[in-house]
Amino acid sequence: MRTRGTITHGLRRRLAALSALAMGAALAVAVPAPASAAARVDNPYVGATAYVNPDWSAKAAAEPGGSAIADEPGFVWMDRIAAIEGSAQAKSLREHLDTALDQGANLFQVVIYDLPGRDCAALASNGELGPTELDRYKDEYIDPISEILADPAYANLRIVTIIEPDSLPNIVTNAGGSAGSTEACATMKANGNYEKGVGYALHTLGAIPNVYNYIDAAHHGWLGWDSNFVPAAQEFKKAATSEGATVSDVTGFIVNTANYSALKEPNFKITDTVNGAQVRQSKWIDWNYYTDELSFAQALRTELVSQGFASNIGMLIDTARNGWGGSGRPVGPGPQTSVDAYIDGGRVDRRIHAGNWCNQSGAGIGERPTTAPEPGIDAYVWAKPPGESDGNSAPIDNDEGKGFDRMCDPTYTGNGRNGNNLTGALPNSPLAGHWFSAQFQELVRNAYPALDGTPGGGGDDDDTQAPTAPTGVTVTAKTSGSVSLSWTASTDDTGVTGYDVFRGGAKVGSTTTTSYTDTGLTASTAYSYTVKAKDAAGNVSAASGALSATTSAGGGTGTGALKVQYKNTDSSATDNQIRMGLQLVNTGSTAVDLSTVKVRYWFTPEAGASTFGTACDYAVTGCGNLTHGVKSSGSTAAGASHYLEVGFGSGTLAAGASTGEMQLRLNKSDWSNFNEADDYSRSTATGYADAPKIGVYVTGTLSWGTAP
Repeated sequence: MRTRGTITHGLRRRLAALSALAMGAALAVAVPAPASAAARVDNPYVGATAYVNPDWSAKAAAEPGGSAIADEPGFVWMDRIAAIEGSAQAKSLREHLDTALDQGANLFQVVIYDLPGRDCAALASNGELGPTELDRYKDEYIDPISEILADPAYANLRIVTIIEPDSLPNIVTNAGGSAGSTEACATMKANGNYEKGVGYALHTLGAIPNVYNYIDAAHHGWLGWDSNFVPAAQEFKKAATSEGATVSDVTGFIVNTANYSALKEPNFKITDTVNGAQVRQSKWIDWNYYTDELSFAQALRTELVSQGFASNIGMLIDTARNGWGGSGRPVGPGPQTSVDAYIDGGRVDRRIHAGNWCNQSGAGIGERPTTAPEPGIDAYVWAKPPGESDGNSAPIDNDEGKGFDRMCDPTYTGNGRNGNNLTGALPNSPLAGHWFSAQFQELVRNAYPALDGTPGGGGDDDDTQAPTAPTGVTVTAKTSGSVSLSWTASTDDTGVTGYDVFRGGAKVGSTTTTSYTDTGLTASTAYSYTVKAKDAAGNVSAASGALSATTSAGGGTGTGALKVQYKNTDSSATDNQIRMGLQLVNTGSTAVDLSTVKVRYWFTPEAGASTFGTACDYAVTGCGNLTHGVKSSGSTAAGASHYLEVGFGSGTLAAGASTGEMQLRLNKSDWSNFNEADDYSRSTATGYADAPKIGVYVTGTLSWGTAP
């Protein structure tokens, strides 16, 4: 439970004024106490009935196929001061809240979006306040909103806020002179008004006991590189401790706000290789460490906790427009002729470039709002209401402060932020936030999962054909406590959406890929597995043929609470690099301080240079938190004259937890070849397995493994 104040700054001023008036008139004025708010919860979406905006719902229902989603809840955007009081065309904030009460809702979602110098890198969403108008932001925008939200009439509503989309990420990526940086972002970084504004909003709104603040954290195609990932988390911490705010004012973070990045890329993994080349070097991934929003959100959450945010923070993912369905959705990986062919043929996100963000052609409605769908994820939400434009495709005079951004022009050939590619934007789009009928209809047609009443959606056009049964189920790796499986993809008339895995006839898990790892098993025990495929309409295939798999014997010669698992990520034993995946697992009952832990992988370099280069290509905990280097010590005869030592800069590993994957490699300084065949620590396992020939040392003492 996070402790908060119970009254906002603006309301304090109002009560103070009432008190002064009462004393001046020599009257006894009784100020009613606020109504008791609903008990504060860890995840505001659990057990909640969310508000459906009737203004948006009516527009959606009027469109072909729109009735299928017209009752979905979404966020209300306060994108300028005038939006607070509303207009003839739009409800005021108070009217929205009153309507939520009339609906019987107990959760209300609102976007706080009017910083000074707003969105310094995208003209389409520029705001009304100048770069230095922080006082107006506080006095005319945040304070009036806080006074309304603090009204006792709304005390039993859980109020979820998104705090200022795109602001803090712009400070990280677009203010330092790199491709796509802007003078406006440099100004906002220099004056600090993004951090101050976000901090003030967090502090002021966070003082209201029934408000749950989520900070916007961009998306994987913006912050997924190591050069951006940790600096972004640090920037979020800086803002969350400005202007009186503390990390206790932050319930969590949201990714993919108003964007199109796929929730999951089911047809490839960031660790895949094609003919020995990492898929990270493909043009689409461009050396990013993440392929989709779910993996990015979960990894970012881990990093944010390590930066000092509460361990129970949750993540939201905007899935309103990242479905990428329709007839063009790939059902399997691309050809393995090159990394680009493999990725481009298999990716469900069909944008021209991951930097494209405005009214994207071919996009579809994504996952419907869902509570706690994955570990660490509080909810899938619809932050950007489908059908509301991202920006105008040609200049339009307006009084909303919104400019013409060429990224919304389908004829524009791009800039440094999208690799100088075409924008992929739809033509004839209106101002940001205005209704865009053509886009809405395209989103409905391309929804994934499909909508009722649309092809494959299960309504008037019910799909009754089940996918083919999976074939070729095989074991790819096993340990004393786990079995890893893979199989050949099924086919379906409208597309396979996932697979259910059964052990001994009982369902043990689901996956959207053609692989699955079953954990928590007993050593030296035989298990029987089958797999079934399913499609968007709920049709389920027949079961695959049964496969028997026996777990390994209990392993490891260490006596400590840690063990290391290894997989071979290099198919060649005689090339010029040693590559591997490692992960630590805490098998004990208490947390371990990772700063005291070292992992040693023993090898022999044979001939060539005696100095080495090392690199981390990917780590769930962040490559920036790892140390790595080669030391000379051991026995050539045992295949262990040297070892790669990996350490951790900070963090703890909870009981029963894993660090997640760490992809590492090393080379000789002259890039001559190794012969890894006789290396002490090497294994040919291509899936994670316990590795007793890799040592784990805690404060210098061997805790796991057998040293050579």
